[in-house]
Amino acid sequence: MTEQATRSAAELLVDEGLITADQLIAAEASAHATAEPVLTVLVRQGAVSKKDVVRVTVQAAGLDYCEILDYVVDPRAIALLTGEQARKYSVIPISLDERGVTIAADSQTAMDWQVREDLQAITRQPVRFAVSLRGEIQTRLNLLYRAEAELGELVKDLLQDEAAVDLSTPVVSTKDAPLVRYVNLLLSQAIADQASDIHVEPAEDSIRIRYRIDGVLKEMAPAPKEIQSAVISRLKIMADMDIAERRRPQDGRLSVVAGGRKIDLRVNCLPTVWGEKIVMRILDNSAVMMSLPQLGFSPANLQKWKTSYDRPYGMLIVSGPTGSGKSTTLYATLNAVIRPEVNIVTVEDPVEYRIPGINQVQTNAKAGLTFASSLRAILRADPDIVLIGEIRDHETAQIAVEAALTGHLVLTTLHTNDAPSVLTRLSEMGIEPFLLGSALQCATGQRLARRLCDKCKRPSEVTSSQLEVIKFEAPNGITPTIFDAVGCSSCAHTGYRGRLAMHEVMPMTEEIERLATSRASSDEIRRMAIEQGMRTLRQDGWLNVALGATTITEVLRVTA
Repeated sequence: MTEQATRSAAELLVDEGLITADQLIAAEASAHATAEPVLTVLVRQGAVSKKDVVRVTVQAAGLDYCEILDYVVDPRAIALLTGEQARKYSVIPISLDERGVTIAADSQTAMDWQVREDLQAITRQPVRFAVSLRGEIQTRLNLLYRAEAELGELVKDLLQDEAAVDLSTPVVSTKDAPLVRYVNLLLSQAIADQASDIHVEPAEDSIRIRYRIDGVLKEMAPAPKEIQSAVISRLKIMADMDIAERRRPQDGRLSVVAGGRKIDLRVNCLPTVWGEKIVMRILDNSAVMMSLPQLGFSPANLQKWKTSYDRPYGMLIVSGPTGSGKSTTLYATLNAVIRPEVNIVTVEDPVEYRIPGINQVQTNAKAGLTFASSLRAILRADPDIVLIGEIRDHETAQIAVEAALTGHLVLTTLHTNDAPSVLTRLSEMGIEPFLLGSALQCATGQRLARRLCDKCKRPSEVTSSQLEVIKFEAPNGITPTIFDAVGCSSCAHTGYRGRLAMHEVMPMTEEIERLATSRASSDEIRRMAIEQGMRTLRQDGWLNVALGATTITEVLRVTA
């Protein structure tokens, strides 16, 4: 961009009242000193958003700008490009009239004359560009061009292509083979939908495809039974499994590139009466880089948890059912304590996320590398912090407790319903209660609830009597704003987008330690913890409802 165009864009920001003249003068001085564009300085200083900078820059260059996430797209325009073509160029046709077709693109694509010529040849229409943010184009692209239609066409090709069904032939190595494209599209659509798992389930007369999105399984278009063996074998080959073995469960791993990011998938194969079922867990490493506040810890709970992990030794346990985000919380805690002077070692089954600067050990039962044997070896490797994927048996629990008592910080998970049950569960595993009181620093119970879509949520019409029935408690000092889920194109008409965690954090106090030593029940421990200020999972859920982050229905669904 020329200096004159940059100046014009900056002046537009002042004219629209987005920045003051003094802010512009200060930014120009800073830009001169650092040799940066003045618009870059304004964004870095937080004076203006990147979206506003793009908009005024586009306007200064004499181009149109489009808020693509909220734009009502003309179906006739969308029909001019296939999903494959739109994804290839990262563009969206948004309107069609007698002058031609208007296509939303990022600023770089809009300036590319070769792309313009290609699109004019494909659409057979004069092409005009409207500039939008690249990330927003990608989001809307995935919502407008769903994979179902393309998958249906590929299924037809597969049924007609007998060679594609025989995985022993070289056709699977051909980039454009229908089978390869079908499987790739299954994976790419799941990643675009931000699914956590993909289920490929053989049934009596079809293949059932389901994505787990925000913790809820969503049915996709089924595939015919005739291509079952081809699809299953293709996935097993990608995950480096034995395709000849169909009687035993198998585990594997594969990597794909989506949106310029490398994403790992953990693959499990389970024999069923109708054939082998494949479940793929999508491991997006961006989740590992989340901070504890991003996970949904309230300030009070975060302070209690931080006090515990700031100590040089002791055991911290995150409890909850499968899929409640326990591992993500542990990784976020590791991110908070990782330093060059600290030796961190993990033992996991399996290692889901690879983190630089951490020594990660994966258990291998066949080789005799169990949680217990790994832990013994790890404790001889001079660790400061030890992460144990899960405590499953007495031996692992005993070594973890001993490690916490001998100067190590131990982070681990346990399958219990709430934080107070951690003490009784470990006692049932054979750990002496007096050791628990000394070793355990903090126990946290966790659940995941779906987060409301900010674009379509609306205030709820719930009455005070209805709130009394469910014992809704608004936190002190907060005026509740309760919302309902609606549904829009941004959230795939679910009303929810993303998830948040609800916690109950129970630090070990003298009173709770005394109850644990006397083998008190979890109910007694819970009453004492609440007296000492522990907010229960349900109460933490009500806080999120009052803040407009989730719904009453979600809190009731995931908490007891």
